[in-house]
Formats: sequence, structure tokens, C-alpha cells
Amino acid sequence: MAPALEAAGAGHARLAGMVNEVGRRAAVLGKPVAHSLSPVLHNAGYAAIGLADWRYTAIECAEAELADLVAGLGPYWAGLSLTMPLKEVALSVADRVTPVAAALGAANTLVHGPDGWLAENTDAPGMVDALRSAGLTAVERVAVLGAGGTARAALAAGAQLGAPMIDVYARRAEAVDQLRPVAERLGVLLTHVDFAHADRAGSAELIISTVPKGVADAVRPAWRPGAVLFDALYDPWPTPLAAAARAGGLRIVSGLDLLLNQAVHQFTLFTGLPAPVAAMDAALREAAAQR
Repeated sequence: MAPALEAAGAGHARLAGMVNEVGRRAAVLGKPVAHSLSPVLHNAGYAAIGLADWRYTAIECAEAELADLVAGLGPYWAGLSLTMPLKEVALSVADRVTPVAAALGAANTLVHGPDGWLAENTDAPGMVDALRSAGLTAVERVAVLGAGGTARAALAAGAQLGAPMIDVYARRAEAVDQLRPVAERLGVLLTHVDFAHADRAGSAELIISTVPKGVADAVRPAWRPGAVLFDALYDPWPTPLAAAARAGGLRIVSGLDLLLNQAVHQFTLFTGLPAPVAAMDAALREAAAQR
């Protein structure tokens, strides 16, 4: 049997074991996914408001397996959270796509309803919520480090906060070119700056680092007074970049803040109920501290 089919079969076997269980189900999908803290967040939320028959799990799933896996889910499934590498292919398996997910070309959420599966993106509004919690309500200048998947949400956050132009610091022009249609749909002007000049990013009011661990460790901008740094990482924390920014007097938003806020939106989409944010936040911080 081909590896992809074998993996898909294993995934269906795990799902089949849930068919006779009473209650509602949700899960985070991705590959790898065992490290995800999403089950901690959502299950803490269910417990806090008495949803005793709800359960949230993690299921490993590759791009080629997503369509069959989603098609095999029963009516007791409320929704799915999607991590890498599934955010773009999610649009093709959904019956409907929200304007935000369509604009970003990526969805981190699939919501099950009477009309099938709806693709949504809660990364972008979650990032905005996290930034507003740090006191940032509007910006003129935004700098984004990196041009990967999280940079799409960063562009949307910058656009929603009113930035007319966003500088993307990245080594590969090809990766930035993939972001240009997203920027056009969001109505912002994107400019590419080589990552070798990332120290210039400190002149922006908002600096959003979306690069993997270690990539921005040596970046030391001359920070703009009153600026905010959002660093999408949370393990280890603080990153060298975040530590330097905090020492420079900046307000800091972490990847844990994003994880919480995007999950709060997902919780309401799945359950139809307000999320118990304090309980979810406490569970997340405790789980992260134990790693």
C-alpha cells in the first residue's frame, strides 16, 4: 500500500473508533501535530462551561489525506483546526469559503454545518485581538520578518489596523511574490526588503516576526519608541529578539497570545457559545510552562 493511502487508512481507523461515542467532536489536524497545545485550550474551555460531552483531539494528517478524512467525518463533528501543511489545501475541500480566508488564500479552520464545511481563517483576527490587547489600535508602518504562511495573517492584521504599506523582510523574492496577490486583495502595498537588512525593521510601529526559531536571533534594530513586537514563536520563550525588544522598552506579543486568541474565535465557531477566555488562557500557560 502507498504510504499516503496507508496513513489515510490509519486516520480513518482512528475516526471509526469514535463513531459510537456520544457527544460532539473537534480536532486539530496537521503533520506533525503531536506537539499542538490546541487540545489543551479547547478541552479546558469545554470543561469550564460544562460541555461534558465535547472532546477535542489531535489527528495527524497530510495534505493528500485531508479530503478523504473530512469526507468521512460524521454529523457529530463540529469543526477542525488546521495547522501546517493544511492551511492552503483546506480551501479546496470546503463547501464554502469566507472572504477573509479567500483573501489570504489560507484557512486554519473548518466549521461543520447544515450546508457542509465552511473554511475560515481565525489567525488574522486572533492576531489583531492579541495586538489590541497590547494597546495597539492603529498603525502607519508595519514590518514583517519572513514570507511564509504566518506572514499572510500578518498582512491581514496590518491591513485591519490601517497600515497602507507593509515591508516584508525575506531572503527569497519568490516567497514574497507569492504574498503579493494577498496584499492586493487586502488593499495594502507590499515592499520587499532583503532579510540582510532586517535591522531596519525597528523603525516601524509594529514589527511582526514570523520566521522559524533561530532565524531572527541576531536581529537588533534601533527600536522606535512605543513600538510593538509580535513574535510568532513561543518555545523557547523569550526569544533573543523578544528579549532585546523588551529591554528596548517595547510592548511584546507572543505566539502563545496568538494561539489563544485564534482558538477563542474557533471555540465560538464550533460551539456557538462565548469562549471562557480566562480558563483557556490559564490552561495554555500552565501547559506551556511544563514543556
